[in-house]
Amino acid sequence: MSKPQQLSEKYTKEIFQEIKSGIYSRADRLPSEPDIAKHFGISRTMVRDCLSTLEREGFISRKHGIGTIINQHVLDVKVRLDLEEEFLDMIRSAGYIPGVAFVRNAMGKADVRTAQKLGIKAGEDVVISVRLITADGAPAIYCVDHIARRSIVAKEYDLSLLDSPVFEFVEQYCGTEIYMDLSEISAVAADAERADVFQIPQGSPLLYIDELGYNFVGQPILYSQEYYANGIFKHTILRKKI
Repeated sequence: MSKPQQLSEKYTKEIFQEIKSGIYSRADRLPSEPDIAKHFGISRTMVRDCLSTLEREGFISRKHGIGTIINQHVLDVKVRLDLEEEFLDMIRSAGYIPGVAFVRNAMGKADVRTAQKLGIKAGEDVVISVRLITADGAPAIYCVDHIARRSIVAKEYDLSLLDSPVFEFVEQYCGTEIYMDLSEISAVAADAERADVFQIPQGSPLLYIDELGYNFVGQPILYSQEYYANGIFKHTILRKKI
């Protein structure tokens, strides 16, 4: 990641924290760009970049002649599916204590569906990482990640890095990063395997997200199958008029 992008992300997070719980938390609008730039000791260009990110994510709204409005109703949302967030942070945001029941990493073979998603042939080698995330000790998220072996550019790699968020493995060993996801959301009934994982009766409802992560140039890198326990999260999606 380039230094300007790192700085932009750094100050975007700092401005966001000031909006959420800092000096702007009681305000309904942000001060002018010059005032924000002076407060953080950064350029107006950097401030503009940061505010553009926060506007895209719905936390603020900007309009000439009105100013920058702080969208408190968006800030109050605990879990948003339209924002990329690590599982543990998602559970923490929902008010629970996060935990990891297990992570199982191995090499395997791509089935037909996985091969179609990743643009490879069925039977090709894939890295598979399976994890169960808990909320207050109860099974909450069951995730199966797949990465094509051909996407790994490193000669040597350590599957144990997948014990951390999978994005770290992608960046270190695939020489790229996940830039965007396309996700299909549906309700499914727990089969025998999922019922055992979540400790629920077979046929119980689960939220299922079928997600494909692409890098900046549009190559499919990460295929994820995510199952969410019913009743733990209240998922929200922000939709804006464009």
